[in-house]
Amino acid sequence: MPTTTETRPLLAAAWMMGAVAAFTLMAVAGRMVSHELDTFEILAWRSLIGVAIIAATLTLRGGRGAVNLRRPGLHLTRNLTHFVAQNLWFHALFTIPLAQVFALEFTAPLWVLILAPLLLAERLTRARALSAGLGFLGILLIVQPGAAGVSAGVAAAALAAVGFAVTYICTKKLTAVAEASCILWWMSVMQSLMGLACAGVDGRVALPSAAAAPWVAVLGATGLGAHFCIAKALRLAPATLVMPFDFLRLPVIAVVGLLLYGEPVGLALVAGSALILAGNYINIRAADLPGRARPA
Repeated sequence: MPTTTETRPLLAAAWMMGAVAAFTLMAVAGRMVSHELDTFEILAWRSLIGVAIIAATLTLRGGRGAVNLRRPGLHLTRNLTHFVAQNLWFHALFTIPLAQVFALEFTAPLWVLILAPLLLAERLTRARALSAGLGFLGILLIVQPGAAGVSAGVAAAALAAVGFAVTYICTKKLTAVAEASCILWWMSVMQSLMGLACAGVDGRVALPSAAAAPWVAVLGATGLGAHFCIAKALRLAPATLVMPFDFLRLPVIAVVGLLLYGEPVGLALVAGSALILAGNYINIRAADLPGRARPA
């Protein structure tokens, strides 16, 4: 790991840019297979592909010794929470516009800001509290719960964000005792078992068709790639500094939704997203102020 404080946030930001690209491609791939696979089947096949990729990578690189099962309870908590959150996320992806899914998902870093002092012993400063407050105001603008009620897709995306925040915090704690490859291995193994168990409740697990199979492969690769990038970033900087970089997904997915699916970008979404980005900017500037102690 780098030893200078100047390089750590820059490297963490670079890893998060990889996560942004991976999550965006994963959303498109999820839309492409939604007509023939349910969320449990998507997660099952994606995780099985992940198991194969990680096993091959560890074998070729001689990294099997990095896989251990320290803190098994924390691994289980992380992966069960992430499994539920991913199912909610894919459900929202199939039912509401892409930009709205991602905007609601962006409450995850705000939940990290709130939960990190309790679970990671990271300090919640006034600036970070203001950041979270602006972000939640932005979410209220986007969702507008009093205007026409809250749909199932909107509720799913909002709840998924809470689950992702807990996942990020568990990942941060696991990076103290496990390599990124180890975290990804147990994520893929545990979630493939969870996915197959849930998908098989009705007595059948659908196989991807020839047309859907390449997109399922993309889901597997991007799912691993995104989490690998996040795990690497969280080893280089605090969770409250790393995760706000994920907000760059919003303008990217808004353009993708407009070009591929004709999904308009309304004024409420733009204004709400601006508030979220303002909160993000305040959080980053506060972390970079000279003399300001950074959480470990």
